Amino acid sequence: MSISPELIKTVTAELYDRSLRGVPKDTQQALQAAALSDSSETARHTLRIMLQSAETAERTGHFVCSDAGVPVYFARVGTQARFSGDVRQAIQDGFAELVERIQPPLLPHVTNPLTLERGYAGKGMPITTFDMVDGSDCLDITCSPKALGSGRWAALEIFSFPDLATIERFVMETVMKAGSQHCPPVVIGVGIGGSFDYAAKMAKEATLRPISEPHPEPMVAAMEQRLNAAVNKTGFGPMGTGGSTTAMAVHVEYAAGHGFTPVAVAFNCWINRRTRARIYNDGRVEIVE
Repeated sequence: MSISPELIKTVTAELYDRSLRGVPKDTQQALQAAALSDSSETARHTLRIMLQSAETAERTGHFVCSDAGVPVYFARVGTQARFSGDVRQAIQDGFAELVERIQPPLLPHVTNPLTLERGYAGKGMPITTFDMVDGSDCLDITCSPKALGSGRWAALEIFSFPDLATIERFVMETVMKAGSQHCPPVVIGVGIGGSFDYAAKMAKEATLRPISEPHPEPMVAAMEQRLNAAVNKTGFGPMGTGGSTTAMAVHVEYAAGHGFTPVAVAFNCWINRRTRARIYNDGRVEIVE
């Protein structure tokens, strides 16, 4: 058997739809913990309102936020997966069909960067990256729509042989520039090394890691802890209301590279949009989150 374009179209459209109407379980837990422990009563109250909004959206089928963002997919293709048609076209067709039927309707956020014309389709949309996974017999797809608030404040800089202090200082400078405009509490992804494009990819993918999972390497996990503590001392707090919860987590990924070292920083807002499914050769669909 093989994975059909029709199944890919259906699953990817569902992932996008579902990402707009709920908050991942790990994120709900992090928000609930912060609502009990934040140093500011105003922040605790704000967090309770955010949780109530998320619960209401999930219960009623409404969007958590009116900014649905643009569709972004991360596809991990198993080397033993088989396909009976075009994968990228199926994802594109799925989004186009979703636009026609989704309720409430999507706002036209897809923007041509040269003409500023807005709509639902455009060059490179949906944004989809592909990676190969040895030995796997499935298509593993994560949907993480990117909206304006968190997307606007991502940053990248290239250093020559930086030490950890230099890297961490750049992360904090980026955090300070963003302030509360990325709708905190956020998940922060940091990509270090590799090449210009690969560092940015690592940073975005780092935001997709579950909040409860530190990096497996102790040195990197310690960096995540230091940065998370520093970010939460800035005092921006939930939606800029003050307090000690500006970040739910900081996740760092790295790759070997040359002497020049790109460092990228990306943000996911408090909704932390992230839905994921696996499609197998035999037609099974496994919802991961």
